[in-house]
Amino acid sequence: MKSDIGQLPVVPGTDVIAFALVSLLAISVMTVLYVAKAFFLPVATAFIVGTMLSPAANFLEKRRIPRAVSAVLIVAGVGATAVFIIGLISAPLIEWTNRMPELGARLREKMQIFDRPLALWHQFQGLFGDNETLSAAQFKLPKIDWMQPTVEFLTPTFTEFLLFFATLVLFIASWKDLRRATIMNFSNHEGRLRTLRILNAIETRLGDYLLMVTMINFGVGIGTGIICAVTDMPNPAGLGALAATLNFFPIIGPVVMFFILVVVGIITASTLGAGLIAAALFVGLTFMEGHFITPTIIGRRLQLNALAVFVGLAFWTWLWGPMGGFLAAPILIVGLILKEHLMPLNAPQLPQE
Repeated sequence: MKSDIGQLPVVPGTDVIAFALVSLLAISVMTVLYVAKAFFLPVATAFIVGTMLSPAANFLEKRRIPRAVSAVLIVAGVGATAVFIIGLISAPLIEWTNRMPELGARLREKMQIFDRPLALWHQFQGLFGDNETLSAAQFKLPKIDWMQPTVEFLTPTFTEFLLFFATLVLFIASWKDLRRATIMNFSNHEGRLRTLRILNAIETRLGDYLLMVTMINFGVGIGTGIICAVTDMPNPAGLGALAATLNFFPIIGPVVMFFILVVVGIITASTLGAGLIAAALFVGLTFMEGHFITPTIIGRRLQLNALAVFVGLAFWTWLWGPMGGFLAAPILIVGLILKEHLMPLNAPQLPQE
């Protein structure tokens, strides 16, 4: 009788096991990123923003400004710009928060136009035995209860701010050394050349993305401010700054700004129709920006699939909050660059239909 010693059993479903292991690894990584958000979010944001700002540091370095000094100047400039924008947005927000009871009364008055449709809806509900009623008169704006959780969600802690700025300065100052060390980790010429191309592509595309998107959003902010000024909206500068800031968050940002303009317009305008003019003009502005201006300026090389952007935006916002939404598009760009260089077009492809 022949012995079966030395014959290894064939394990069925090797691909399934590999897929399960990769899935477990992905779940583990997401869990670590979520639990340790206070560390990974500031560091990841500093890495991505630092890569975007590296071309500016290179420009200053060519003007014989030391790299470390360039890093401090760039971060100081970015911080001053952020403080200026926050000041424009926070001033009207604080004023409106203090006037919340008055604004709630004015909004209820404007919403009386919906009393009759609501009454018809309640009669329709009554046919199916639903006696719960809701009228425009019952609508009330919260006094201040929503402010604390909203601020806690939107603003990181002082430690996260400190970690972000320290990491950003050190990253920009040492980016050239980090590039060289990363490239020299590969022993063969092909690996070093591929790594160099990947790092150059990431730096160039992220820098172009930040420059172009900032210019476009600045234009959207100016356009929104002009629209608000023409339609007699309160504090057009603050609303313009808010529109420019929210436009850094693709898809979701303009939608949020539209609803803000609708609410502010309804409260402040004399009639309901007049209150919707600014929101309608803003829709036209964002339509022109999204369908003509952005594709023309950024070009097809940086144009991202809308579904991929939306899914990535939803995922990173769920994982890391608003800053995760800001990082969604740059992370997607980095992923596409890695795909281009690690899985080139001459790799095996699916057959054409």
